[in-house]
Amino acid sequence: RIELVDAMRAIAEDVKAGRMRPSAITEKAIRRHLYIPDMPDVDLFLRSSGEQRTSNFLLWQSAYAEMVFLDTLWPDFSREELWRAIGVYLSRDRRFGGAVDTPYAVSEA
Repeated sequence: RIELVDAMRAIAEDVKAGRMRPSAITEKAIRRHLYIPDMPDVDLFLRSSGEQRTSNFLLWQSAYAEMVFLDTLWPDFSREELWRAIGVYLSRDRRFGGAVDTPYAVSEA
């Protein structure tokens, strides 16, 4: 989370100094203030050891990542485990934050 805090502080300083207008604060502007601005977004976030949390790792870049959590401990992680995670990833319907339209329930009177 500190990366996002630092980015927001830098943007606030830019606005205060007149180097940036508040209306210019966009996702691209925020990305430019991250530690590694050219880092691509994460596609597959893989967590081993049964933990089901991100530990605040790459929060901005992982916003639309497909997350796969495996019980295998890292020292025991194998090529087969990686292929299993890739298989799970490939089976997902990636929407990049978009919602899926669902029909309204029709009640019978």
